[in-house]
Amino acid sequence: MSLAAESPSPAMSSLSDSDDFADLLAAELELADSASHGDPSASPASDDEEEEEDVAVEIDAVEQRSSKRRRVEEQHQDQGTAVMPDEDVIGSFKDAQIKICPPHPGFFGGLCIKCGKDQDEEDVPGVAFGYIHEGLSLDTSEMDRLRGSEVKNLLRKRKLVLILDLDHTLINSTRFHDISPAEMDLGIQTAASKDVQNKSLFNLQGIHMLTKLRPFVRKFLEEASNMFELYIYTMGDKAYAIEIAKLLDPGNVYFCSKVISNSDCTQRHQKGLDVVLGAESTAVILDDTEHVWQKHKENLILMERYHYFASSCRQFGFSDKSLSELMQDERESDGALATILHVLKRVHAIFFDSGVETALSSRDVRQVIKRVRQEVLQGCKLVFTRVFRSDWRPQDQVLWKMAEQLGAVCCSEVDSTVTHVVALHSGTKKARWAVGNNKFLLHPRWIEACNYRWSRLPEEGFPVPVSKEKGKEKVAEDAD
Repeated sequence: MSLAAESPSPAMSSLSDSDDFADLLAAELELADSASHGDPSASPASDDEEEEEDVAVEIDAVEQRSSKRRRVEEQHQDQGTAVMPDEDVIGSFKDAQIKICPPHPGFFGGLCIKCGKDQDEEDVPGVAFGYIHEGLSLDTSEMDRLRGSEVKNLLRKRKLVLILDLDHTLINSTRFHDISPAEMDLGIQTAASKDVQNKSLFNLQGIHMLTKLRPFVRKFLEEASNMFELYIYTMGDKAYAIEIAKLLDPGNVYFCSKVISNSDCTQRHQKGLDVVLGAESTAVILDDTEHVWQKHKENLILMERYHYFASSCRQFGFSDKSLSELMQDERESDGALATILHVLKRVHAIFFDSGVETALSSRDVRQVIKRVRQEVLQGCKLVFTRVFRSDWRPQDQVLWKMAEQLGAVCCSEVDSTVTHVVALHSGTKKARWAVGNNKFLLHPRWIEACNYRWSRLPEEGFPVPVSKEKGKEKVAEDAD
């Protein structure tokens, strides 16, 4: 018999006095917004830190109550007597009113966070939020309520949500046994340094990995945190995610508990916003892998992959030397993160434009991302020649769709309004037409590069190879 079903405990009464446990969780999630990095004079014990302590106290109360209750039940079972309420455990039961909440808003440690009832097989488990507190799960309706509250808080502070992937987006890691001979000294040279803030290369002995931070990442996080509530979301395991979070955020200023790993995903091999305390209409995602976000592609800004180590290059089929082997790196001033930071600033500015009549609560960041992306190749009209197989429908191909998403108009035949001809070699009829009519003739890589850089890159940097074999050139011309 469950004592929780008979009467609310002091711990649960305390939760009720604070509205409910979910409100405390929502308060905890706001810690990063008023952290001391925005106020150099802030004292160590801020109001938000006191709120976090309150959350810990409530959690301890629930755990202690559960432990005491079970000890009482076990004692009476051993004695063969009925379970009677103990005033030290749950207070007096005189005139107590049984009050169970259907449906339960969520569970923590096997107990309903509102009424204290034991979770049983008939209860809907909800979505697990172990990255916030181990053993916590929330019902869908409670999640909707929390998200609504979170959106109001964020919009009031002129902030959106930014979900950040780790590997190949903010960092690049390699296991010790995958380090190439040319990279052997890298970890040894940096292992002795304790200056985390100014380091970019880390020897992580505990998890047997060498990790390199992407250039500009610290400045990126600092500036992005002024516009966004930051989350880490990785397909790596929890221990790895927490270790990397410490490198990126040694002062625990940006992420706090908002570090999501593969054990938090609700669908195998897929990432989802269902475990993020933020609405889809306010969420921007940075990730180098599109297929893991099948349900949220409109929220995604695809990142150019960061390959610092040789093992990373081999993993994706590149045979060239890695950046580490060449003793080179991305430039901070115009690298991938600096470029995307400009995009994020523009998305944020458009979303919060005071000149727009639409209420903030009705705006959708996905529409803003779409608008900014379409500005990249606006005014360009493209024709593809021999880029796709003849038995493929060109409108269904990735490059065609990518060009359209960037604002270009794509067509199959040339005319005077065409501005660019995209080809793999210069021997086709359409390629010759481009040269003869002073149109841009360029390689398909130009579209991909524009997509990653969110700008119309100089066409001169993507020339089409000149055909040297007359026979193949003739075949291509006849087939075009």
